[in-house]
Amino acid sequence: MLGIILRICIKLALFNIQMSINGCYNMKEISLNSSLTVLKDIIVKNDLMHEKDQILNIETPGAGNMNVVLRVITQKGSFILKQSRNYVNKYPQIPAPINRIDVEAQFYQLIHTSSCSHYLPRLLRYDQTNKIIFLEDLGRSSDYQVLYQKNIDLSQKDYISILYFLHQLHNISFSEFQSSQFPKNLALRRLNHEHLFVYPYSEKNNFDLNEIKPGLQRLAQKMRQDTLLKKAAIQLGKQYLSEGTSLLHGDYYPGSWLKTKSGFHVIDPEFCFFGPKEYDLGVLRAHLKMAEQPISYLNDFWKHYPASEVNFSLVDQFEGMELIRRIIGLAQLPLNLSLKKMTKLLQEGKRLLMVS
Repeated sequence: MLGIILRICIKLALFNIQMSINGCYNMKEISLNSSLTVLKDIIVKNDLMHEKDQILNIETPGAGNMNVVLRVITQKGSFILKQSRNYVNKYPQIPAPINRIDVEAQFYQLIHTSSCSHYLPRLLRYDQTNKIIFLEDLGRSSDYQVLYQKNIDLSQKDYISILYFLHQLHNISFSEFQSSQFPKNLALRRLNHEHLFVYPYSEKNNFDLNEIKPGLQRLAQKMRQDTLLKKAAIQLGKQYLSEGTSLLHGDYYPGSWLKTKSGFHVIDPEFCFFGPKEYDLGVLRAHLKMAEQPISYLNDFWKHYPASEVNFSLVDQFEGMELIRRIIGLAQLPLNLSLKKMTKLLQEGKRLLMVS
């Protein structure tokens, strides 16, 4: 594990140094324990409250794995404050590009008039200096990771909404200027690339998978010794880092979906970029399988996502990649699967990834 962390640090060190030189760290860091005076000053400067108003409460609305996320409650209402750091909030020893919040802000700005925008919280303000976005508070909610537990299925309504949002997002018509000016998000994508296409296949990976599921380490070692599989992963990784014409969410799985009183919503598009739509689609299909959702949801998938100009083989490959990396990679999920089921999914992942 230490070797992996060191590798990430080396890859991002120069990026973060350059960001520091450019003055991007001239910011006030906010946390649950921040001074109310400092927090109020930032909020007032962003015109979300007046000097005479008071902050009634601050709380954490969710896990906040990548970023600091707070719910701020004032006399006139509440909103969500999200701030990035030059590291992963949950794992401070792992550096991450601080400009990811800038990319997320531009995502909201770019799609705010589209037909899928109502599934996302509204962007209220964007404070570039302090690397903060202020978002609409969608109220008390929970993500959909409960789906990984046994006998919990998506409702038909939510299932259709999940596919509808993705179809609408991928088919927004942008001008060449809009797509060319949108951030490439390469620093964050390269970090993610390591988790997707490198670490799961590394024989020097010291992550003991037997702590997740006894017997899983042996299965992982077999896959890591498969030269053809590793070559297929390398080639697919090039596709992930390539440019495309569709705007992607970039991390479209149950942890990025919110169940609220008003229905299904989507959050955390910080991994977004213009790329191959097949990536989002393959990731989604993989999670439907890992969450053991009804087979009809996979069979009817393309009825609810009209598949114009979709490379189905590429969807299969990204689906296979996601199955493998979520089972034997570092980004583990609360899967409630037996070793037998994990074995079956790994075999399917290998078959799909090696589709030519």
